[in-house]
Amino acid sequence: MKKQRILKRVVGRRELVDFPQFELWGVEAKVDTGAFTGALHCSDIHVANRPDGRPVLRVLLLDDEHPQFNGRPLEFTEFLLRDIKSSNGEVQERYVISTVIRLFGEDFETEFSLSDRSDMRYPVLIGRLLLRRGRFVVDVGRRNVSYRFLKTTRPQP
Repeated sequence: MKKQRILKRVVGRRELVDFPQFELWGVEAKVDTGAFTGALHCSDIHVANRPDGRPVLRVLLLDDEHPQFNGRPLEFTEFLLRDIKSSNGEVQERYVISTVIRLFGEDFETEFSLSDRSDMRYPVLIGRLLLRRGRFVVDVGRRNVSYRFLKTTRPQP
């Protein structure tokens, strides 16, 4: 029996991505094949308890300098605390959530660690976990391939 080949989509070193669950559109993301898990820029990251005693993770997504910052805290009832190796090689405990990211008009569920990326140029980092599951290959000479693809495939009014 012949093995079916899966066509891989090409992404650039930088992409504009959507997070439909957070109502965020066109957020700049860096594609990083050296990172396993993706990362989202958050502040005020803390766990609180609901009245019934269940823990809830509360964060502010992005920061007040980002054009899409709305100041509305997000809450997650499903989250993990995991050791993540940072870009400088330090191991840090970070909260990890699972959410949907949209590329090429398609939704992909993947994991993101939540960390303060205010000293980084891009608020979102896409790691190998998404690239591998989504069947993507990275062309470092290109940018915003997903958004350009959508512009050419959407019907014009």
